[in-house]
Amino acid sequence: MTKPVIGVIGNSYTVENRFAAQLVGESNLQAIAELTDALPLMFAGNPKITDIGTLLSIVDGILLTGARANVHPRNFKTEPHVAHEPYDENRDAVALPLIDACVARGIPVFGICRGFQEMNVAAGGSLHPEIRDLPGRINHRMPRLETGEIHPDPAVIFADRHDVQLMPGGTFAKLLGKETIRVNSLHGQGVLQLGERIIAEGVAEDGTIEAIRFKEAQGFALGVQWHAEYDPQVNPINRTLFQAFGEAVRSRKKAAA
Repeated sequence: MTKPVIGVIGNSYTVENRFAAQLVGESNLQAIAELTDALPLMFAGNPKITDIGTLLSIVDGILLTGARANVHPRNFKTEPHVAHEPYDENRDAVALPLIDACVARGIPVFGICRGFQEMNVAAGGSLHPEIRDLPGRINHRMPRLETGEIHPDPAVIFADRHDVQLMPGGTFAKLLGKETIRVNSLHGQGVLQLGERIIAEGVAEDGTIEAIRFKEAQGFALGVQWHAEYDPQVNPINRTLFQAFGEAVRSRKKAAA
């Protein structure tokens, strides 16, 4: 029997300052291959290239990855600002309707960081461009040196930095077998207003929403603000999430056979 296929969204980049490219971090692909026993298949985050209907006729699940670019504020009726660039409007144009289609069809979808934020926006919610600017919030961005440069050590960048309190009896608490977890933190945007179709199942110590699920989804439709793809091979929290995603994808494939 062939392995299930999980589509992984690409991000727009310019290589060598002249070549347009679609890129996916390899850790996302490795997490799928090693933890879900599925084939990761990258697709372009560009509506001129990717047809959603055709894509969903091929894949058994969707992974919405993190990315450097922010979700464009126009998607939640807010004016953009140059300070919050870059944006990737092509990815927005694919990801937002794709999320709705996955939820409607019962196709498993897992959102990480930007993907988590996209899920909230697709459900009618909004984002704050710099969650750390809100009163009482901590700096959720990646660690930097005193010079302002990004810390050179990935172990420091992706280290667990704060606790997340999970909703008692919720999907995440049941999956993980606990109500408090500790996670990494590498984001600027964050949930401002929760989408009406979303349930917040995990909240950081400062009130920042960190784990969500779609209310009406018949299958796996979960999002996390942290980078679960970084270390699921050794991190029991992230491993459990990817394995649960894989189980949902295999069930979907079996049901569609």
